[in-house]
Amino acid sequence: MTPPNPIQDYKRHSRFSFLSARRQWQLALMLFSLHGLLVWGMGSELQTAWTLFHYGCFLLWQPVLHGREPLSLRTALILVSGGILMTMFMSWWLMAFWLCLLFSLLGGRIFSFTKTASRPGFLMAATYLLAMLTMHVVPQLLARNIDTDALIALVEYGLLLLPIGVLFTKAENGDAHQVLAMDFFYTLMLLMITITLVLGCFAIAMTTQARYTEVLLKMIFALAAGLLALSWFWNPRAGFSGIGLILSRYLLSVGLPFEQWIQNIAELAQQQRTPANFLAHSVAEIAKLPWVQGAKWQLGQAEQQLGKPSVHFHELQFHDVELTLYSRWPLTPALTIHVKLLTRIVAEFYEAKRREESMTQNAYMQAVYETGARLTHDIKNLVQSMGALCSAAEHTAASDQERLLALIRKQLPLLNERMAKTLTKLQSPANETRSTLPILQWWENFQAHYPHLGIIFEATISANPAVDGDVLDSVTDNLIQNALAKRSSQPELTIYVSLSGDNHYTVAVRDTGSAMPSAIADKLFKKQVSSGKGLGIGLYQAAKQANASGLTLALKENREGSVWFTLGPQQTA
Repeated sequence: MTPPNPIQDYKRHSRFSFLSARRQWQLALMLFSLHGLLVWGMGSELQTAWTLFHYGCFLLWQPVLHGREPLSLRTALILVSGGILMTMFMSWWLMAFWLCLLFSLLGGRIFSFTKTASRPGFLMAATYLLAMLTMHVVPQLLARNIDTDALIALVEYGLLLLPIGVLFTKAENGDAHQVLAMDFFYTLMLLMITITLVLGCFAIAMTTQARYTEVLLKMIFALAAGLLALSWFWNPRAGFSGIGLILSRYLLSVGLPFEQWIQNIAELAQQQRTPANFLAHSVAEIAKLPWVQGAKWQLGQAEQQLGKPSVHFHELQFHDVELTLYSRWPLTPALTIHVKLLTRIVAEFYEAKRREESMTQNAYMQAVYETGARLTHDIKNLVQSMGALCSAAEHTAASDQERLLALIRKQLPLLNERMAKTLTKLQSPANETRSTLPILQWWENFQAHYPHLGIIFEATISANPAVDGDVLDSVTDNLIQNALAKRSSQPELTIYVSLSGDNHYTVAVRDTGSAMPSAIADKLFKKQVSSGKGLGIGLYQAAKQANASGLTLALKENREGSVWFTLGPQQTA
């Protein structure tokens, strides 16, 4: 999104502040014209003039059509027809319905504002309309004129103080795009209540011939009792769940079955592989709503747009997405909450797709890392085996040249074979194959890896099962190299390598050096541990390699003079 421009924001705020202040004058002018029509225009020669003047003032103030929107031919015909009908069929009954409509429109505006500073003007205007309806229009319907001078003066001149007070109230300085907002639900409810009040007063007065004041009080108390009962049934304390829950389930849809919409979003989350595609299809689902005209969203540096922009828009932001929805009319508070709910659902699914993509990438990188670490481990073992042969060549006396030559002739093919397997793994890790050989043959070959290094080999095994020689070489080499590294700082250390058991064989590597610190021993084989002497990282990889081959690498004993590692088949229950 483009960065905000302070100058443009100030101009826009000033423009809408002026618009809001002007609308206070329009409201007051509409009330003055209405007062003139009701008090001095009805039944007089100036009735038509007052009617047209009032209707024009109403069109200037009305909260339904936006002043900056182009007026279509259909809308213009409706407005002209309304003025003609109002002029031709003007009567007290029409004025009663007209006042009920104006009162409901003002009441809907009152409930649309969250800032209390903008309400006094509308409260005074609504009070004026209700007072004129009950004190002047309804008595005219009943042909019971107010016969006291005080009430006549109050109606003709006292109530004018309310429209005058509207001129001095604070203008609406909230969100510029919500200045003309109106809550449809509250407007409809207030319209029904005022119509009920008028018709109830007329029906009771005509059937009982009671005084109008008594009829009005009875009707007001009846409506109050009905609203009190409705408020209790709306959210009862126990038992019945309340009509509020039933109505909320319906209002939650606001143009679509909510459950069906959620199902469509869930299906999109399963069908679309990338978060960007899911977001695009989800915004398209939102754009199908009848009150949405278009949408624009920005993901990173990419910006996309759907439909057409309008003067009514609502900006939303979640995670790294900035979304702007364009509506056909100003969003009411209820519809704003609904928009936030829909986008919140889309945001949660979008974040789930992001996490899924991130986890897939991490799993791929983890597989690459583990493959590289394992192959690095194999290469390290090969280098260590070659180092052992070089060490043997350096310490072999001249009389043992033939024995050294036999050892080299025996070990070089094995090293060459292991090197070839490692290169094969590097080229195609997924096609890795395993070769087996009898364990005694492996034991014999393995002892030849470490000549003249002072390592004591012991074998007490009664069977000769087939084993994976590569895995045993890799893991056991790692254990021996760790023990040799420890010997560099502890010259008196002795290393024992033993093979014992039968079909459930065990390869053990033990040294007589110092024990490992408990902090390292507790984390051994579970995670990578850096000890400064080579212990931990290689053993972590060796343990994973052993587990993948059905073997278990364990620290059997860890005390001063006896550090004992064992490697053998996993025991099944």
